Amino acid sequence: MKINDVSRIGSVNPYRNNTPSGNQSTVNNKVKKDQVQISEEAMKMLENQATATVDPVRMKKIEQLKDAVATGSYSVDANLIVDKLLPYLNN
Repeated sequence: MKINDVSRIGSVNPYRNNTPSGNQSTVNNKVKKDQVQISEEAMKMLENQATATVDPVRMKKIEQLKDAVATGSYSVDANLIVDKLLPYLNN
């Protein structure tokens, strides 16, 4: 086996030319920072969520469901799912 022109190996590596020459995240020697803007609607939703009253009966049911899922004892009745999906699939 004869290998000619070993300098051609560099042309096979496409990532070699992609190295940045400088820090591209700087503009005028200042580092760019990420910014987040929260809309007014989202702020209202957060406020409503924080002040919402929690129904103790609902919370108890949710905890029971969480426990059933965690222990693997939660089962779904396939007939109930079919009864709910069938009207949508027929249309």
